[in-house]
Amino acid sequence: MKVKYSYLEEQFKDHRAIFNEIDKLIKTGDYTLGKPVQEFEKKFAKLIGTKYAIGVNSGTDALFLSLKAIGVGVGDEVITAPNTFIATVGAIVATGAKPVFVDVLDDYTISPELIEEAITPKTKALMPVHYAGHPADMPSIMSIAEKHGLPVIEDSCQAITAAIDNKCVGTFGVTGGFSLHPLKNLNVWGDGGIIVTNSSELRDELILLRNHGLKNRDEIQIFGYNSRLDSLQAIVGNYLINDIEDITETRIKWANKIDKGFADLKGYITIPKRKKNSRYVYHLYMLMVKDRDKLLSYLIKNGIEAKVHYPIPLHLQEVARPFGYKEGDFPVSEAQSKSIITFPGHQHLTEEQVDYMIEKVKEFYQ
Repeated sequence: MKVKYSYLEEQFKDHRAIFNEIDKLIKTGDYTLGKPVQEFEKKFAKLIGTKYAIGVNSGTDALFLSLKAIGVGVGDEVITAPNTFIATVGAIVATGAKPVFVDVLDDYTISPELIEEAITPKTKALMPVHYAGHPADMPSIMSIAEKHGLPVIEDSCQAITAAIDNKCVGTFGVTGGFSLHPLKNLNVWGDGGIIVTNSSELRDELILLRNHGLKNRDEIQIFGYNSRLDSLQAIVGNYLINDIEDITETRIKWANKIDKGFADLKGYITIPKRKKNSRYVYHLYMLMVKDRDKLLSYLIKNGIEAKVHYPIPLHLQEVARPFGYKEGDFPVSEAQSKSIITFPGHQHLTEEQVDYMIEKVKEFYQ
């Protein structure tokens, strides 16, 4: 049996409705910041529960422009986690600031207790990551941020509709950045991103920053960037956004089933604690396992496209050498990188495929 990691072929199998909307777009020539973008921004803000949403060209830029909007720049420090995708740190470095890493908890999210220890006079912002669709401990993080007068930019790129006490991640800090990359829960046909905020001042600044600083066609107010969400990508987003709850609930269903299926493999598999007041959206269904590399090879041999996210934490990557970190600095992140594995967990799996994955993992350890 084959269990694919990518689900894009199934997700867009019937794409006639999208093509019909693209045909309408072609007739209008409304390709840049057009009506579909405005429609998608309104729908996304409503979905997440904020006043404003600003479409940009990637999740990376959603973070970068958020940092620029609050004034992060050369000589500043931004605290984040070392187990995230490079885009988180790349956005910080692109502003001229220095990323300061803090180790994570057993659920793969940043440790609030360690954040406070890392704050210095140079700290300009906190950037917690809702990694794999797991909500970071935002009440504790916001308490620390308020104590030290620091803004919080949430990296929610992997966590559309993840929530704590029914409050979506991305709405705790001053902004939340989301990705619409093809393998995200809500995805488009290429790169795309979106920023949410409740601040009218930040919204106005972000509108300028994403479009060359143009106040209108003829007046330039600030130096900005070319980071617009394309009208065509917004059409795809508008097509899928109505299905996001069904997509997410299906992912949650399969994650719960796999959790139960592996419950008797203690000692071999570590399932992170699932907090009752949190909604996990499982962009990645990740676990820590014994003999990770052997298990990965066994699964692939048996048609299960498992993956590793990520085998080398960022502080040990060559690109991070100038920051001065070394092996042993973040023991939890390092231990997780050696044992973590990601199983297919998308909405197009069948009951038989999920049962097959559980069966093959048990077979391996037996």
